[in-house]
Amino acid sequence: MWNEPYLETCCRSALHRLTLVGRHGRPPGLADAPCLNRLQAMGFARAEADGHFFITEAGRARHADEILKRRAA
Repeated sequence: MWNEPYLETCCRSALHRLTLVGRHGRPPGLADAPCLNRLQAMGFARAEADGHFFITEAGRARHADEILKRRAA
């Protein structure tokens, strides 16, 4: 049974971008801010005090499973 929250295409793209930026994070004020906020609410991203978003371990696992189509180790 499917029990994970659904990610819209735009949010999956934002999650992938979080993996690409690595330790630099996604700065605030970009067009994908609504998706980054949704990802944060789901526990897949976190925002630092300066507003930059970073991927969480849960986000990495979801990215591996849904975007890379492989189970996280």
